[in-house]
Amino acid sequence: MNSLQRQGKPDIPLDPDGYLKNLADWDEEVAGLLAAESNLRLEEAHWEVIRVLREFYQEHQLAPANRALVRLVGRELGPVKGRSIYLMKLFGGKPALLSAKIAGLPRPRNCF
Repeated sequence: MNSLQRQGKPDIPLDPDGYLKNLADWDEEVAGLLAAESNLRLEEAHWEVIRVLREFYQEHQLAPANRALVRLVGRELGPVKGRSIYLMKLFGGKPALLSAKIAGLPRPRNCF
């Protein structure tokens, strides 16, 4: 998949891994489409993490890898949500990769 297709709007180019080529193309509709590509329906718990990620990226220009994501979510959303198991339930086995993709961020470094 090299682009994300939207009804009645221009296609959005994606890199070979499915991340946005242009971060400015992101909006909530795009997030929902990226999530749907991974068979995920976004609920408020997902949006909380996505908002935290986008704020962190705006400040640091970096998408956190898994351990850093767990610490970040724990700091911002509390210890119950700042656990690997919680994030894996929301975003699957590689939460840093999928949450960054849906949040419109670049692929986190050191994530395979």
